[in-house]
Amino acid sequence: MLSIFAGGKRNISVTLFSCIFREMLFSFMVSFFFFFFIFFVNQILLMAQEVLVKRVPFGQVALLILFALPTIIAQSAPFACLVGTLMTVGRLTSDNEILVMLSSGLSYKTVFFPAITLGIIISLISFFVNDVLLPAGTLQFNKLWRKILVSTPALELEANSVKRFKDTIIVTGGVTGNAIENVLILDRTIDGERRIIMAGTAELIDAGNEGLSLELEEAFIHSSKEITWDNYDYAQADLLQYRVSNEDIIQAVISISPREMSSRDVYTSVTERRASINERIDARKTKLLVQAGALENALREGPQGAGWNSRASGFSGYMRELRSVNSIITDRTLSIYLIELYRKFAVPFGAFCFVFLAVSLGLMAKKSGQTVGFIFGTIISVIYWSMLFIGQTMGLRIGTHPFWSMWFPNFLSLGIGIMLAVKKVIK
Repeated sequence: MLSIFAGGKRNISVTLFSCIFREMLFSFMVSFFFFFFIFFVNQILLMAQEVLVKRVPFGQVALLILFALPTIIAQSAPFACLVGTLMTVGRLTSDNEILVMLSSGLSYKTVFFPAITLGIIISLISFFVNDVLLPAGTLQFNKLWRKILVSTPALELEANSVKRFKDTIIVTGGVTGNAIENVLILDRTIDGERRIIMAGTAELIDAGNEGLSLELEEAFIHSSKEITWDNYDYAQADLLQYRVSNEDIIQAVISISPREMSSRDVYTSVTERRASINERIDARKTKLLVQAGALENALREGPQGAGWNSRASGFSGYMRELRSVNSIITDRTLSIYLIELYRKFAVPFGAFCFVFLAVSLGLMAKKSGQTVGFIFGTIISVIYWSMLFIGQTMGLRIGTHPFWSMWFPNFLSLGIGIMLAVKKVIK
């Protein structure tokens, strides 16, 4: 590589940029396949194993994996950019090629420019995959999964699990083949009757395309239209056949989370949710004003007033309404959508923020630059992913602003990278 310094300044810059960029791109591809394999095993093969055990055709399993690939690509690319850049700059530093470059009158910009260019390209590609290909893949995934569920409804029953359908919840114990132990079913009938059905053993029956069919032995049924202690019926049956229709299974299982939507769709959902929350808050505030006025009149009129005896219940009602307003303001669903909205931008553009940290750390390498870069890049990736998880948890549980919950790791890596770069240049 030292031969690239023989020439005019303009040719040196272009040649250096091309050479460093190609090496960074190669290291990125190596790192990408590494992270791709990790996420692939973690998310896809486990799902494939689950459906293969239930004898789903291999061709359909392969299609499910194909439609789920955009999720893995979007997650792998930013971390691969970090590790690839660290490996490349670390190698250049440990082989003294950075020193030769500086001795030839060039600056650190020659290393930063290809890294920043790669970071921008990877960020844009990752965002496109996450915002366009992921929703499209999810749509096709759900269509195929719907088809599999209709032909193999037994996929929905697992050992020691809780499955929620449209109006039905099924709690299962141990599962051996088609035999299920300790089954608990909670459902609601068409006329609004609530039922609790318990059975010591049950058998999954092949009902074709009619849905999920269970044959319950020694079943106990408790039913009531209202949750009271004196208005209920109960019955026992030696054998009871219980069915969940395919329509109920599909409606319960095939749902799109905000993570699987495009950023525009998530933003639209956030806007609609905020409008709904504002309407509810306005209605509650109007009710609070009426209650506050009634309390004020009761206190002003004193014991002779008509509302004096009901002032305690009026005050407790006012406090309940006030707490309900606070619960509406801290809407959990809105927080989930906001976190996912910011996440759709934070994770892809983490690649751009990573390059500053990667180049600055790579310039500090002494020997075995590629190996050290790979190790440090993997450690930073784990820390970054942990910070995202912690930020998401804090945003949902203690109300941390969704923007900072998702973007703080990016700003932290960018800030540390810039500080190290400035310190290196000044030194």
